[in-house]
Amino acid sequence: MKRRLALGSLAGAMVLFFAGSISAGVIANVAIPFEQVIDIPCFGEDVLLTGFLHVLVTETADAKDGLHTTIHFQPMGAVGTGLTTGDVYRATGITRNAVSGLEVPFYATFVNNFRIIGPGKGNNLLVHEVFHMTVNPLGEVTAFVVLVDAECK
Repeated sequence: MKRRLALGSLAGAMVLFFAGSISAGVIANVAIPFEQVIDIPCFGEDVLLTGFLHVLVTETADAKDGLHTTIHFQPMGAVGTGLTTGDVYRATGITRNAVSGLEVPFYATFVNNFRIIGPGKGNNLLVHEVFHMTVNPLGEVTAFVVLVDAECK
């Protein structure tokens, strides 16, 4: 009986120990109103974008690699109005950042897919960006990627 109680106490202490060293959670989950005029060469006019930007920030801490953070941005109900033509545009897409580690080794990744969709054919702006960097335990950069692509389609 004493042995079971001791094993139960040990198991409980281990759960409390590991629960304290591992955590996960949402840091922020909000919708932020925005309004911005964007010069878009493929439309031949400035576009006033209004709507909300969904922002989600999460963190996970673990006993091995440290802190893992993600940041997610996404337009919600974002509508644009051409300041010359009055054409209506829709903003869609997602931007995501992920960072792992507080010190070396670590990695960071940023991916942005942003689109402004207009009326008719050939009236869309498509933006795709990628950044990634990996640093090994010696502090050496072992991977580095930058890709930027924007097109009117």
